[in-house]
Amino acid sequence: MDDAGAWPGPLAGLRVLDLTRVLAGPLATQFLGDLGAEVIKVEPPGTGDETRGFAPFVGGESHYFVGLNRGKRSLVLDLRQAEGAEILRRLAATADVLVENFRPGVMDRLGLGAAALMGANPRLIYCAISGFGLTGPLRDKPSFDIVTQALSGVLSVNGQEGAAPVKMGLPVGDMSGGIFGAIGILSALHERHATGRGRVVDVSLYDGTMSLLGYLAQLAQVTGRDPAPMGSRHPSVVPYDGFPARDGVIVIACLADRFWPKLCDALDCPEMGADPRFATMALRREHRGEIEPRIAAITATRRVAEWEERLAAHDVPHAPVLGVNAALAHPHAAARGMVAEVEHPSAGTLKLLGRPIKFPGEEQSALRPPPLLGQHGGEVLRELGFDDAGIAALRAKGVLGG
Repeated sequence: MDDAGAWPGPLAGLRVLDLTRVLAGPLATQFLGDLGAEVIKVEPPGTGDETRGFAPFVGGESHYFVGLNRGKRSLVLDLRQAEGAEILRRLAATADVLVENFRPGVMDRLGLGAAALMGANPRLIYCAISGFGLTGPLRDKPSFDIVTQALSGVLSVNGQEGAAPVKMGLPVGDMSGGIFGAIGILSALHERHATGRGRVVDVSLYDGTMSLLGYLAQLAQVTGRDPAPMGSRHPSVVPYDGFPARDGVIVIACLADRFWPKLCDALDCPEMGADPRFATMALRREHRGEIEPRIAAITATRRVAEWEERLAAHDVPHAPVLGVNAALAHPHAAARGMVAEVEHPSAGTLKLLGRPIKFPGEEQSALRPPPLLGQHGGEVLRELGFDDAGIAALRAKGVLGG
């Protein structure tokens, strides 16, 4: 099937207005675009999304912006001018979803808040993504990923045992906003099928990140003690860690008792597998200080590739610790379509992350590149009924940029 006949995705026909920037909001709308929605990214005049200025660059485009805005159309609009605000109102009247990640109150001050836009379009789903949400004592506090990680408790459990906690390498605070933003929007779309009405979706990075504490929150509540950083280890499961090999690190994860004797066979130490002191997960946790050094002494005698072969032969969950480039080049990443090539108007051929959700039996249309700043401004306004003279007048006033 060529791309012209490919399936656009389950959200085909939905129009999303994306007034977001940096990470959480753009990630949410990129997910919607991956699923087939039309996403119009509304950017401010001048720099556009701040991340367009984040080095390094390829063909004049920021790696950061490229990674979070594939498949969108860019419209540069000055919302502080009356004509710009009116254009947004007209767009919102045609949209299914609007997503913004300004501080609470900013859109209301522009006359473009949820009440105003949903009054004209009751079917509109208005998603506000912010650091701390639309309510609560921290509502107006500025926030970035590391702030969210610190206040949610997530930063406190990350790092090596006995050392100061460190933030996670992935911006999990921002990314939680993108993931839960998309989930909230999809839930509201489902509800709209029954009610015919949209609703406000309030997503905060704080709530999303704290919700990812999962069992660690329950561990704290049950024991009354704060979980401490444990490096790559698990608080309840042994072994579950990265172990030294002659040329790197091999991760071993025995998250069920049935894997323990298999691991001991792979390590050529069946006596450890038969030792009743280590027979259950709870017992192995008690003897962590004996078990982990014994495993590390054995794994240090062979290369990572040898351990991959032996552990796979014994059906033990394991993995080498790959760098990002090696992970992207892995055959399974290729088989799952997790790296895709697109042609960009200034950067040429770009390799982008692929869609994370698959639909067996359907060939979805190819990914499209992220937009140049204001690339689709004239196109979008013509769809609203503006002629060339009207578009030129808006450009002359600075209402329309790019």
